[in-house]
Amino acid sequence: QVQLEESGGGLVQAGGSLRLSCAVSGRTFSSNTMAWVRQAPGKGREFVAGVNGSGRNRYYADSVKGRFTIARVNTANTVYLQMDSLKSEDTAVYYCAADGRSSVRVAVEGSDYDYWGQGTQVTVSS
Repeated sequence: QVQLEESGGGLVQAGGSLRLSCAVSGRTFSSNTMAWVRQAPGKGREFVAGVNGSGRNRYYADSVKGRFTIARVNTANTVYLQMDSLKSEDTAVYYCAADGRSSVRVAVEGSDYDYWGQGTQVTVSS
């Protein structure tokens, strides 16, 4: 079993930055591809960014490419999402997710992830 706990959300003005953290426990961290997935009010879950177990392969949604950076520190069992140049459309609950079946692929569908945190709210004011 894998437990995930997000932190770092909050209220920020458009153009600002936030860094989300996700602490992982319960399994060898490097065995899991990790991702950030968000859900805006009234919308479905949207893949934001993912990183494989080694950290070498990263994938971003087009909507955040060039503004967000995903990184992981396996020795600290933590994955981060650095969000810069935030826009009002980035407002959502951000979830950390773990792929329990692969450390190599970076899946881009939320349904491919097996373990989820409770989510952290990010609100960007315009």
